Amino acid sequence: MPVQTFQFERVATPLGQMLVLTDAQECLRAVDWHDYEPRMHALLRRQYGKGAVQLRDAARASAASRQLQAYFEGEVDAIDRVKVASGGTDFQRSVWRALREIAAGETVSYGALATRIGRASAVRAVGMANGANPIGIVVPCHRVIGANASLTGYGGGLHRKRWLLEHEGRWRAARGAPVARAA
Repeated sequence: MPVQTFQFERVATPLGQMLVLTDAQECLRAVDWHDYEPRMHALLRRQYGKGAVQLRDAARASAASRQLQAYFEGEVDAIDRVKVASGGTDFQRSVWRALREIAAGETVSYGALATRIGRASAVRAVGMANGANPIGIVVPCHRVIGANASLTGYGGGLHRKRWLLEHEGRWRAARGAPVARAA
């Protein structure tokens, strides 16, 4: 497998720096919090193979980093416009596509997400795919909650998950739309 070169950026957010990796076509390949950089590299190794990814400092801000900044400045639907590309299995990619269909300000349970992809009995596998998501926030795994509406399972920390959901809920409410909580 040939080595892929990804552009590396650091983006300041209210929750700390984010690490953003994009490819030559400006597709987002990975994003994670600065304090979880080793996890991001581990995910890249699992998805692309050891030594298959080379990182280079970005010469300029990518569209993905600009849209992430807009998200944190209050335009939460900006992340809907980010082009993404990822490795992963067919099952993981089906979960990640379903995650992108969850609107800002809405949440779904792991069970409801499993049902959405036609695999109602695969709740644990959906949780595992959620945890392997290399493109958090843009592929909004933070919008998945426990069956009892509890905040569970966000790799960036529950304090960040809570902030992201509140941020999106305020945006949705400001536009006159009710904040939807799905089971």
